[in-house]
Amino acid sequence: MPMSKAASARVARRIATAAAYGGGGLSLLGGAAVGLLFTEAQLAKRKIGGSDDEPPKADGVYGTAFAGQHPGRPVRLGVLGDSTAAGQGVHLPRQTPGALLASALAAVAERPVELRNVALPGAQSDDLERQVTLLLSEHDLDLAPDVCIVMIGANDVTHRMPPSHAVRLLSDAVARLRTAGCEVVVGTCPDLGSIEPVGQPLRWVARRLSRQLAAAQTIAVVEEGARTVSLGDLLGPEFAAHPRELFGPDNYHPSAEGYATAAMAILPTLCASLGLWPTEDERPDAARRESILPVARAAAEAVAEGGTEVAGVRGPWALLKHRRRR
Repeated sequence: MPMSKAASARVARRIATAAAYGGGGLSLLGGAAVGLLFTEAQLAKRKIGGSDDEPPKADGVYGTAFAGQHPGRPVRLGVLGDSTAAGQGVHLPRQTPGALLASALAAVAERPVELRNVALPGAQSDDLERQVTLLLSEHDLDLAPDVCIVMIGANDVTHRMPPSHAVRLLSDAVARLRTAGCEVVVGTCPDLGSIEPVGQPLRWVARRLSRQLAAAQTIAVVEEGARTVSLGDLLGPEFAAHPRELFGPDNYHPSAEGYATAAMAILPTLCASLGLWPTEDERPDAARRESILPVARAAAEAVAEGGTEVAGVRGPWALLKHRRRR
C-alpha cells in the first residue's frame, strides 16, 4: 500500500536529519523477506542486460556560433554523478545528457557553454568527493563551474548504502560546490521500480527505497541552497508510457531519446538557476499545481512526478514547481 505524502515527508525528514547528525540508515525489510527478494533480484539480472562500453566523451565548448555575440568567457557547466550522468548506453557525444544540456543552455543564453563531465559509471555517492575535487582541482575559484548538474542515487539503492550516509555525502558535495560559487541542480534518485524486467515484490521495494532516498536528497540539497529536479520514473514520466523507445538495448540505461527526455526535464531548472528563465515563471501557479510548502512535504510531492523542481524560498519553506517547457 503506498505511503501517504505526509508519511513520506516524515520518513524523508528522518533520513535527512540522520544524515545531518551522522545517524544510521532506515530499513524497510525484515529478515523473512530477504530470500524472496534475492530470488527476484537474480531473475531481474538475467533479463536486464548491461553495458561495459565507456560513455562517449563530450567535454568541450558548445554554441561556438554565439562567440562573437557575447563578450567574455563561456558559461562553465559541470556534470557529476553515475552512469546516467555520464551518458552510458549511447554512442555519440551529442547524445549524452551533458552535451544535450550544454547545447540547449548555449541556445537559451546565446553564448558558448564549456562542458566538463566528471561522472563515473557505477558511482555511488561516496565518489562525489573525488568528482568535486576534479572540478575544483585548480584551486582557483575563478575557474570553478558556473553551474553543476548532479545525477546520483541509483547505485546507492542497488548497493544498499545506508540512505542517511548517501544523503550526507551528497550534501557535503553540494556544500563544497556552493562554497566555490557554483549554482547546483541535482537530479534526484530515479524510480528504480520503473525498470521493466523487475518483478514484484522487488519492484515495490525498489520503488519505495528509491523514492525515499530521492525525497531525503531533496531536503538536504535545498537546505544547502541548491535546487532539485525529480527524475521520477527513471528520468521522466514518459519512461513508464514508452519503455521500448526510452530505454536502451540493456533495458536499464536510457536510449538517446530517453536522455533527451531527461535533459529537457532538467533544462528549465538549469536555466532558472542562472537567471535565464522568465521571472514571471518564478511565482507559483496554482493551475499547474505549484505552491510553497514545508520542504519535507515539497520533497514528498516531488518524487511522485518526474520533472518536478524544488527550490528553497525562506527558512523551512520550499517552492514546488512544474515548469513550462519552452
